[in-house]
Parts: sequence; structure tokens; C-alpha cells
Amino acid sequence: MPHHNGKEIIFDCINSLIKSTKAPLEIIVVDNASSDGSIEFIKDKFPFVKIVRLNENRGFAGGCNAGIMEACADYILILNNDTIHESGFIEKMLTVIEKNREVAAVQPKILSFYEKEKFDYSGACGGEIDIFGFPFARGRLFESIEYDYGQYDDLHDSIFWASGTCMLARKEVIEKAGYFNETFFAHMEEIDLQWRMHLMGYEIRIVPEAVIYHRSGYTLDKETYLKKYLNHRNSLLTIILNYGFFTIIYLYPIRLFLDFLSLVFSIFSLDIKRFIAIINAHFWIITHPLSITKGRKRVRLIRQVKDRVVMKRMLKFPVSIMYYLLGKKKYSQLL
Repeated sequence: MPHHNGKEIIFDCINSLIKSTKAPLEIIVVDNASSDGSIEFIKDKFPFVKIVRLNENRGFAGGCNAGIMEACADYILILNNDTIHESGFIEKMLTVIEKNREVAAVQPKILSFYEKEKFDYSGACGGEIDIFGFPFARGRLFESIEYDYGQYDDLHDSIFWASGTCMLARKEVIEKAGYFNETFFAHMEEIDLQWRMHLMGYEIRIVPEAVIYHRSGYTLDKETYLKKYLNHRNSLLTIILNYGFFTIIYLYPIRLFLDFLSLVFSIFSLDIKRFIAIINAHFWIITHPLSITKGRKRVRLIRQVKDRVVMKRMLKFPVSIMYYLLGKKKYSQLL
């Protein structure tokens, strides 16, 4: 559980976690250089919790990696520190992943802490993605978040990505896939990791019977420049790192056109932060060839299946066009 400041949320999260399960847990909190006395607070309230203290903020990706390396279990629960949990959520996910060796990670249904009848922005009822690298979720397309009526509970349980808000994964597979890429820092790092899992031949699944609640945006508000920048840069990174060379040659020009449309939309909507974020995201890609080359080499070493196999799990049409131009605001309208 990565953590950076916020004693009140970490208390609620750990307290809820220990009350929600009878499974034996090794709780590891990775402190990303908090300045509010979080470490002392956790030691006082939960002396059984193992704390890994980092000297600098390595982001969600770095925090997760540090915790995973300390863990002794076969299964790793990646968990945001601003979550609350229904009873038995771990056991329900554990049942699915233990019975299916081809499954590398699973996700619970994630609902909003503030409006418990609605899906949460971060993962909802399972993560999906289009072939151009734009993620969305069952129950959430861009800013449109649906109420949960159980409408996605009976869909096929195979998804593209499980949210880093809460995911249960095999430690062995995380290690073989190369852990989280710390270049991402935060946002979409779990998608990048699970894309590699797909390339290794594994599946990701949703377990809608398991339910948690998330205070979305508590750590980093969605309207901040940093979040817009990380989301866009990391979306680009994800496709550049994980697609083969010829797939990139085919798809990247289309992605550039979609980003141009996003720039135009940002101007007309007076979203200057998004406009600058998109420009800077592409500038980062251009100016970091060594980082990209290193990441692509890591993918080549673990790849077991071709792009076309992984792309079968993706939406073939740009989700941004379907949402903004065709008016499709619900996941069910994409099916």
C-alpha cells in the first residue's frame, strides 16, 4: 500500500481492511517520504503493520515495487490508501485467481465512496482500452460515470486491466513481467504492467461480487495539470513500449491525429492545462529515446504472443470519437 501523507485516510483504510477479511495478511505500507507524521501514526495505531520508508517520493509505481519486494506471499494485494472494503472482498478474489492458473490478476467492483450507488472513476467494473491506448472502464467513459445496477455483473469476466486502486495479482507473474515501470511514476502504470502480462499469455479478470469504495482524486485531483500530463504521457508510453515495431508504424500516425483533435478540443473548451499537458507529453516522448529503448527491450524479453492476439481484447475504434462525436456515454453502448 503506497502512502504519501494523509493520516486520516490511512487509518480508515487499514481499519477497514483488517475488519473485512479473515484471511492471513501481511500488511505493508510503503511511505513515499510523508511529511505529516504518518509513519509514527501508523506505528502507534497499527503496530503489526510493516512499514517500508522511502527517502523520496517514488510515486505509486515505485511505492508498489518497494512493497512487492518486501512481501513474502504468493499473492499481492495492490491497494490505494483511500479505499474502504466490503466484508470478504479478498476471499472472493482469491477464490477466482487460485482456481485459474491462466489468470495473473483480478479486480473487485470499485464504487464511489461519496456516492455508493455509482461506479468509481478509477476502474469501475473492470478496465478496458482501445487499440490507440485510451483507457476506459465498464461503467465509466471519460467523465461519464454510471450508476451501478448490476448491469455489468454478468458480462464475460475477462478484462484488459485491473485498477491499481485494488488488484490482487500473482507475485511470480509480477516479477517475471518486470514489476511496475517507475518511469510512469503514477497513473496507468498498472495498465502497462498488465499489458506485459497479456503479452506473456495471461488473463486479467473482474470479480464483481467483491466490492470496495474509493475516494477518487483524494491524493491527486483530476483537474490538476500533473494528472492531465501523467495520464496523457503515460498513455503514449504504454503503446510505444508494448506494441511491436510494425504495429506502432501503423497505429501511431492515427494516435497523433487523435491527439491533434484533443488539442483543438482543449482550445475551444479553454482547457489550457490539458493543451499544455498534451504538448509536453509528446515532448517527453521525443526527448527520452534511451528510456523508451530500455523499456521496449524489457518487453521483447518477456513477449510470448503477438500483438494481434492482445489486440483482440481491445476496442478497435477510438473510444474518444465514440464518446465525443458519436455521443456514446455508456460502456453498454460500445458493445
